[in-house]
Amino acid sequence: MDDCPRLEFRQATRRFDGISAVDHVSLAVAAGAFVALVGASGSGKSTLLRLVNRLDACDAGCVAIDGRDVLGMDLVQLRRRVGYVFQHVGLFPHMNVAENIAVPARLAGGPPPDIAAALARVELSPAYAGRMPAQLSGGERQRVGVARALAGEGNLLLMDEPFGALDPVTRDAIGRTLRRLHGALGLTVVMVTHDMGEALLLADRVLVMAGGRIVADATPREMLAGTAGPEADALVRVPRDQAARLAELAR
Repeated sequence: MDDCPRLEFRQATRRFDGISAVDHVSLAVAAGAFVALVGASGSGKSTLLRLVNRLDACDAGCVAIDGRDVLGMDLVQLRRRVGYVFQHVGLFPHMNVAENIAVPARLAGGPPPDIAAALARVELSPAYAGRMPAQLSGGERQRVGVARALAGEGNLLLMDEPFGALDPVTRDAIGRTLRRLHGALGLTVVMVTHDMGEALLLADRVLVMAGGRIVADATPREMLAGTAGPEADALVRVPRDQAARLAELAR
């Protein structure tokens, strides 16, 4: 994990119309970690993520990668280094799969990526290279989105509700692929999700946001043990109650 980046938020603050969407957040994400960021809608999760690759900017404090403030980095190189996966993927509809995957390298002026290798990472065959986004299922489009995010050879991956629009079976399959890639490629991953069960199963560390602040920071085991605080307990209660109800139905 020596080549993995360390990500830091140092009193990071972002305000909109005088309201702090991100309120003096300080935290460090270790190199090679897989962190899930959870919380109610409007808690600041996506805004916090957007501060990393400068889709948004701090009003106070800063975000640093390997000790370097992202505001001091060349924007193209920053975004080539930091992969970003959106819920709705954002593939260019007029470009085929290969062209979409090559976009980050083209924008950065670097050599084109190995498309076959990029597709293999996300368990798609080379035959997908010539297909248009409209010809893909939702799960296939999201796999291409992950392939594109990793095509810049960066090892920091940000994911904003990446599986939210997918059916449960596809969501689970892509989650397993992501967890495999995390280990195989030595990635540092920060994933925003509304699904607490997903956070507990995929991440090594779970952060809970409320009112623009981090209100809980614990391992999945600590979350399940009820030692992470009331906000975390309220979120964990949902998958726990669902599991109990399913067990009752199975009797």
